[in-house]
Amino acid sequence: MQQSATTERRHVESVRHEEHAGFWRTYVFSIDHKVIGLQYMMSALVFLFFGFSLMMLMRWQLAYPGKSIPGEVFVLLPAVISAATLVIALISKRKLIGLVGLTFAGLAALVWYLVSDEVLFPDGVMVPELYNSFGAMHGTIMVFLGVVPLAVGGFGNYVVPLQVGAPDMAFPRLNMMSYWAYFIGGVVMLASFFVPGGAANSGWTSYPPLADIATTGQTVWLLGMVFLITSSLLGSINFIVTIVQLRANGLTYMRLPFFVWAQFITAFLLLLAFPPLEAAAVLQLMDRLAGTSFFLPSGLVISGQALEVSGGGSPLLWQHLFWFLAHPEVYVLVLPAMGIIAEVIANNTRKPLWGYKSMVYAVIFLGFMSFIVWAHHMFMTGMGTVISTFFQTTTMIISIPSVIILTALMISLWGGSIRFTVPMLFALAFLPMFGIGGLTGLPLGLAPTDIHLHDTYYVIGHFHYVVAPGSIFALFAGLYYWYPKVTGRLMNDTLGRIHFWGSFFAMNGIFFPMLIQGLAGVSRRLWDGGAEYAHAQDTLYLNEVMSISAWVLAVFQLPFIFNFFWSIRKGKKVESDNPWDATTLEWQTPTPPPHGNFAMVPQVYRGPYEYSDPKSPKDYVPQNVA
Repeated sequence: MQQSATTERRHVESVRHEEHAGFWRTYVFSIDHKVIGLQYMMSALVFLFFGFSLMMLMRWQLAYPGKSIPGEVFVLLPAVISAATLVIALISKRKLIGLVGLTFAGLAALVWYLVSDEVLFPDGVMVPELYNSFGAMHGTIMVFLGVVPLAVGGFGNYVVPLQVGAPDMAFPRLNMMSYWAYFIGGVVMLASFFVPGGAANSGWTSYPPLADIATTGQTVWLLGMVFLITSSLLGSINFIVTIVQLRANGLTYMRLPFFVWAQFITAFLLLLAFPPLEAAAVLQLMDRLAGTSFFLPSGLVISGQALEVSGGGSPLLWQHLFWFLAHPEVYVLVLPAMGIIAEVIANNTRKPLWGYKSMVYAVIFLGFMSFIVWAHHMFMTGMGTVISTFFQTTTMIISIPSVIILTALMISLWGGSIRFTVPMLFALAFLPMFGIGGLTGLPLGLAPTDIHLHDTYYVIGHFHYVVAPGSIFALFAGLYYWYPKVTGRLMNDTLGRIHFWGSFFAMNGIFFPMLIQGLAGVSRRLWDGGAEYAHAQDTLYLNEVMSISAWVLAVFQLPFIFNFFWSIRKGKKVESDNPWDATTLEWQTPTPPPHGNFAMVPQVYRGPYEYSDPKSPKDYVPQNVA
């Protein structure tokens, strides 16, 4: 009763405070969860594009080491996107699209600044220091500024309150603060390219002692991370309270859509795993700025000179604090993706998810286990066979819930009346791609095989199979799936299919050769792609294959970008509020959902996936239908 009263009161207050604010209050400093979700989405997509641009520049260096980079080509892509977006903004009279166009123009200017710098690109050739910076910033931007904000901040903010029948997030102003902390962190990260010495160049892991003595960009990187971590902490508290306190009447925990369960467990991961990294970032800042030595050991010699610090610190302490966050972070990337895939598969097979309860218990167990596997990243640190055995065992155990979820999703296809929509294509591709990512991770979880594979391209291939054709395919599925709810229009189906098939083949062209190179022993983070190593010679040709695939992948994102913005104004209008004939609560609101979401607080009578019920005249029964 107390929960029902709380939900009713929040709904009444939300509707009562509805106001016709101006552009800035509506789209910039909004406290509406839907607008904040869109802010996260647009910002994350722009950051993803920039991180991808850095990777394309790196791929030129790996394919053609020592050759001049045609900078104009790499500047042209964001410039064309910016011009096209601004034209669409003028046609549609949408200021928000115009802001995105100006942002892409800024990215084009930043890329031009980088490739025209004679210190960073003498005669158009990338120097090794810049390659290291690009590698560090690519990883940081794609994970902390791209995938996680899109999966959690974007989809989570927009969809979770709708799916639980809430009028808004529990703490709307805290929600706004979480976005702006994220945005400031992103700006700080990009600003690091302009400081003396360039951006951070110690990898996305910022390992000391190198990171403690690196250029000024590393300090800026740490400051940006503090903002990003604070954003995630604020957001995670909001998600947990919203799901626990603002669920609609009758929406028990076992009636929650699997997407909500995935976001719920993800919020706990963020809340519990990020504080150690924030503390570590502050301590590393003190090492760099205040003369402390939390992570600096005694006796360091740099360029023949003894480093004058008190010493006694432990570089391994940073690794423990970092990976205690960074391994749960993998599941922060994966769990929302699994939630999206579950929604799309259930809707497009027209049948309930197979093993819903087993999937829920598996995702809870997965969240718990993610906190006791982190040291499998540290088998090479000499921590001893007993501890290595423990973390090998937990790493093998944590694969079980992932297999349960993936198996349940695959069995859900059996006997279904499958609709091969664009979201379903991305969902179907997610299953084998994530499977490859998971299977290739098993050898890295065993110390004997990890000794040979550690820090090779095999690790890069494994992780990217999980995150790129894995999580990012799921995010694309979610964008196509919920687009009509957000805009009232459908994205163009033909352009969507071109986007899918081109991305599918190009991504495999990028990441599968990495596994081959890694098995051959080629180390990652090599400026020349291994050209100086005898054992790498037989696989060097794959560098060009991967690079061409990366540029092809960029080309196939153009139909998506055009489709995304053009369809806002010119896409086919949906004929109802529920164009996919879905069962969950977000499809029972007007399209797009108004301030306060629901005209009245919904009552839930059934589970989330009541499809193909023989007792029903339709092949679906929404949760709020008695």
